[in-house]
Amino acid sequence: MEIIESILTNNDCYRANRKINVRGLMIHSVGCSQPKAEVFIKQWNKSGVQKCVHAFIEPNGKVYQTLPWDMRGWHAGGSANNTHIGVEMTEPAYIKYTGGSSWVDKNPTETKKHVLATYQTAVELFAYLCEKFNLNPLGDGVIISHSEGYKRGIASNHVDVEHIWKKFGLTMSQFRKDIKEMMDKKSQQEPKPTKQVYPPISEKPVENKPISETFLVKVTASALNIRQGPGTNYSITGVIRDKGVYTIVETKDNWGRLKSGAGWISLKYTQRLDNN
Repeated sequence: MEIIESILTNNDCYRANRKINVRGLMIHSVGCSQPKAEVFIKQWNKSGVQKCVHAFIEPNGKVYQTLPWDMRGWHAGGSANNTHIGVEMTEPAYIKYTGGSSWVDKNPTETKKHVLATYQTAVELFAYLCEKFNLNPLGDGVIISHSEGYKRGIASNHVDVEHIWKKFGLTMSQFRKDIKEMMDKKSQQEPKPTKQVYPPISEKPVENKPISETFLVKVTASALNIRQGPGTNYSITGVIRDKGVYTIVETKDNWGRLKSGAGWISLKYTQRLDNN
C-alpha cells in the first residue's frame, strides 16, 4: 500500500475545515466504471462540489488521500459524517450499470482482479487507520459500508459496497475479520524489546605478577648486571663481579630480586642452591 497525499484544497468541504473525533470508518464504492482516482480528484477539487471523501483506492495498491483523516467529510449523507472516515474504492473499467445497482460484466477476469485488489488494499488501509485512531475493527458500528450506514440510519440510501462484492463472495463480516487479522499479524511481527546482548569483553592477559619465594643462588657469570626491575628494559643499578652467593626473595619471568634491595638479576646466569 502506498498513500499519496492529494488533498482537495479547493473543495468546499476542505475549506469548511471542521474536525471530527474519529470513531469509525466507512467503505464506499464509486458507483461507476472508473478505475482511476485522478478522475475524481480533478472533478472534485473545486468549489460547488457537494461531496468529498478522505481517500480513493486503486487496484495497484495506491491510496490517494484527499482530506486530512480527522477532517469532517461529505461522504455519508447522514450523521456518519460526524464520526466516520469515508473511503471510496474505484470500480472496474469493464462493468456497465444497467439500472440502479445492477450491472453487467464485460470482462470477468479483469473485473475480478480489480475488485480483489482494491479489497486487499482496503484491508491494509483500514488496518492502518484502526491502529492510528485506536479503533477495534470488530466493534459495533466501527467498520461499516455505506449500505450498512443506511440501515443504521446514519447514512443515505446507497447499496455499496455489497452490490459489487457479493458477486465475488466478499462480505463486510469477512472484511472486518481480515482487518483484525492483519492488525494482529503486524503486532506479532513488530520487534519486541529484548535483553541487549553485548559482545564478550576480551579478557586481558593475566598479569605475570612477581612470586614471593626465598632461595640462594650462585652467580656463574663474570659480570652480572643488577637492574632496577625484572627485565633488560630497566636501568642498570650495579654489577656483580665476584661469582658469589646471593639470596633471592622474589621472582618474575626468570628474574630474581636480591634480598639486599640492590635490584634484580637475571637467573639465567645463576645456579640455584638448596636452602640447607
